[in-house]
Amino acid sequence: MPTRRRRVLLSAAALITAALCGVVGLQHLSAWGPSALASTAETQAPPASPAPPAHASLALDDDRPALANLDPALLSALRQAADAAAGAGVEFVVNSGWRSAQEQERLLADAVATYGSPEEAARWVASPTASAHVTGEAVDVGAAAAAWLSEHGAAYGLCQIYANESWHYELRPQAADDGCPAMYADASQDPRAQR
Repeated sequence: MPTRRRRVLLSAAALITAALCGVVGLQHLSAWGPSALASTAETQAPPASPAPPAHASLALDDDRPALANLDPALLSALRQAADAAAGAGVEFVVNSGWRSAQEQERLLADAVATYGSPEEAARWVASPTASAHVTGEAVDVGAAAAAWLSEHGAAYGLCQIYANESWHYELRPQAADDGCPAMYADASQDPRAQR
């Protein structure tokens, strides 16, 4: 199969995977009900959230840049959590990890087009200068991993950062002793968004 055709097919597969993860993630979030958004200033559910950006499902031993460029401490915590989750019969999938600044800029432009304004897009996608994905300090996980991490992630220092993104996790080592910090309502409320 020619390389160009293979890339097109792989890109299409990644987009379909991202869409499916988004649907599953939204179903998972809506199953939690309003309490999942208790830390937000609003009592209503956010608009339909975009699917977590995907590089397709990534095995944690993968050497692709999306994982290879993650902070080593984050990758180590993910591996430990994935091992424990597997012991509980939970499939631990990472949909997205490190991203280039160019990819993050494209995701932000897509969000502006989807939501109609930079302010609304900022609730879902950080700028390249503010994104923890660009620095290798964040991952987006599949629905089963997100559900497992919501209960057990703090023990590994893995915390959900944004109330509107059940799939977005970052390393907070102190969480093993102190629990995860309070979530921001969305990415626009994160002080890093001011960079």
